[in-house]
Amino acid sequence: MSNLDESIGKILLELQRDDPDVFKKLMERAQKENPELFEGSIDEENIEIEKYNLKVDEYNKKIDEN
Repeated sequence: MSNLDESIGKILLELQRDDPDVFKKLMERAQKENPELFEGSIDEENIEIEKYNLKVDEYNKKIDEN
């Protein structure tokens, strides 16, 4: 991933957190104008993210218990 990609990714994450309505509109427009970017592996990526988040939650629970 290039520095530009990383910078754009950080900006999008901040926008998602700070203004979810604008983020949603932006993503809908991006998907409408460039559907090829959203095809294929999105579901697979979301499944992997969910698995990772569950592991993080489990780890945090163990830390809290100790």
